[in-house]
Amino acid sequence: MTWPLIFITILGVINFAMHRAVLERGHPLTDQMPDYLAVLGGRLTFLAEFAVLLAALMLAANGWPDMLGAYLAYTALNAMAAWVILRRRA
Repeated sequence: MTWPLIFITILGVINFAMHRAVLERGHPLTDQMPDYLAVLGGRLTFLAEFAVLLAALMLAANGWPDMLGAYLAYTALNAMAAWVILRRRA
């Protein structure tokens, strides 16, 4: 049961790094965020990222080892979105 938690934590660190890279890039899409999300330079969105990570960890710790696959898929989607934004293809 510990391995899914370790891998989810590692994926969480990767998600936070991608999130930060997108916010620091200054892409025009980040300028279109609603005012309530733009608080603190968009850093409030890290709270949502943390909530997803916390939910995945709690579910995995309580007998849902398949949550690793779901969080891996979430990370893959985040990686694709970050790549598109950072490469300025959007």
